[in-house]
Amino acid sequence: MPTKSSRRAAVSSAANTAATAPKAKRDRTHYLYIAVIVAVALGITVGLVAPDFAVELKPIGTGFVNLIKMMISPIIFCTIVLGIGSVRKAAKVGAVGGIALVYFTIMSLVALGIGLVVGNILEPGTGLAVTDAVKEVGQAQVAPEAKDTTEFLLGIIPTTMVSAFTGGEVLQTLLIALLAGFALQAMGSAGAPILRGVEHIQRLVFRILAMVMWAAPIGAFGAIAAVTGSAGVDALKSLAVLMLGFYVTCFLFVFIVLGILLRAVAGLNILTLFKYLGREFLLILSTSSSESALPRLIAKMEHLGISKPVVGITVPTGYSFNLDGTMIYMTMASLFIADAMGTPMSIGEQIPLLLFLLVASKGAAGVTGAGLATLAGGLQSHKPALVDGIGLIVGIDRFMSEARALTNFAGNAVATVLIGTWTKEIDRGRVDQVLAGQIPFDEKTLLDDGHGGDPEAGHAEIPEQGGEKELAKA
Repeated sequence: MPTKSSRRAAVSSAANTAATAPKAKRDRTHYLYIAVIVAVALGITVGLVAPDFAVELKPIGTGFVNLIKMMISPIIFCTIVLGIGSVRKAAKVGAVGGIALVYFTIMSLVALGIGLVVGNILEPGTGLAVTDAVKEVGQAQVAPEAKDTTEFLLGIIPTTMVSAFTGGEVLQTLLIALLAGFALQAMGSAGAPILRGVEHIQRLVFRILAMVMWAAPIGAFGAIAAVTGSAGVDALKSLAVLMLGFYVTCFLFVFIVLGILLRAVAGLNILTLFKYLGREFLLILSTSSSESALPRLIAKMEHLGISKPVVGITVPTGYSFNLDGTMIYMTMASLFIADAMGTPMSIGEQIPLLLFLLVASKGAAGVTGAGLATLAGGLQSHKPALVDGIGLIVGIDRFMSEARALTNFAGNAVATVLIGTWTKEIDRGRVDQVLAGQIPFDEKTLLDDGHGGDPEAGHAEIPEQGGEKELAKA
C-alpha cells in the first residue's frame, strides 16, 4: 500500500510532467490561405498590367488543379469502401443513393427555373452584334468528346478495375468502390484486415493532399493571372450585364433556396456552414474549379458528423449530377445568345431546350470546361443556329465558371447535410460543436486521427455505423 510520501511524490512527478509536456503545435495553415488571397490579388494585377505574360502563366494553375485531381479517385475509393464495408444493412446505401438522385433532379429543375425567370427579365443579349469571327469561335467550342446519354451511362463502366483510377473518371471510381464496399460487407469478419489496410491507405492519401495544398498560392496566382489576362477589361465591360445577372442569380439560389431548405430540414444557418467551408470556397475562387475542393469537402463533411456512406455517395455523385450553377449558367447563356442572334425564343421553345440541356449536362460531365462544352454540344444537337453566338461569351466564360463552381460546391455541401438528416446519418451534437469551433478540423491530416467512432474522443457514433469499432474488435 503506498505511503503518504510516495503518493505526494507521484502527484509532484505528474505535475512536473504536465508542466514540461510539449505544447500542442499551433495550426499554421491559416498562413497558407492568407498567401492564397495575396496570390489572387497579385494574379489579377499581373493579368491587367501584362496580359500577354499572364496568359503564359496558365500552366501553373493547371498544374496545381491536376495535382488535386490525381488525389480524387483514391480518396473517393477509400471513403466509400470504409463507409459501406462497415455498414450492417446494405439497403441503407441504396436508400442514400436513391434519395440523392431524386434530390439532385429536383434541385436542377429549380435552378433551371430561376435562371429562366431572371434571363427573361434581364434580356442581356439584346443589341449585341455577332460578327463572322465570333461565329467561328462559337463553332470551335463544340466539344467532340461530349457524349450523349447512352454513351455517358456505358462510360460509367471502366475497361478494367484499375483503369477507373488511371482514367480519372469519378463515376467509374464510384462504381468500383461501391462493388468493393458491398463485397467486403458480405465477407464479414474476413474482410476486416482489408478494411484496416484501406484505412491506412486513406490516411496516407489525405496526408499527401495536405502536402499538395501548400502549393495553392502558386496555383492560384497562375490561374487568376491567366483568366484576367485572357479576358481583358473590354470583354468584362461589354458583357457586364450577363455576368452580373448570372452572379446575382447564383447568389439568390444559394442564399434563398438552399438557405431556406437547410434551415427547414436541418435547422442550420447556411452562413455558419459556409464559414466552416471558407477555405474551400477560397480555393475554388482562386482556381475556378470545384474539383479542387472535392477531397477536402469529403474530409470536412465526415468531420462535421455525417456518416461515411452518405458522404462517400452524395459528394462524388453530386459532382456529376448536382450541377446547380451549371444549370443556371446554361439557362441564362442560352437566352443571352438567342437575344444576341436576333432570334429570341418563346417560353414554348425555351423549356424543351433547357430540359434537353439538363440531360446533356450529364453526358458531358468530366469534360474540361464542362459548362461551355455542354452548352455548345447541347445547342448543336437541339438548336444549331444558336451555336454561332457562343463566341460572344467565350471571353468571360472563365469568370462565369467561378460562380458556376462556387454554386455547384455550395449545392453539394448543402445536399450532403440534407441527405444525412433525411437518412438519420448525422450526429447533430457533433455538428453543433464543429460549427461552433469546439472541435477544430485537423488541417495536417484532414482526418480525425484516433477519433473513429469513440464518443469520448469527440466523435459520437453514428447510428448503425460503428465501422472502426468493428475493425477494433477484429
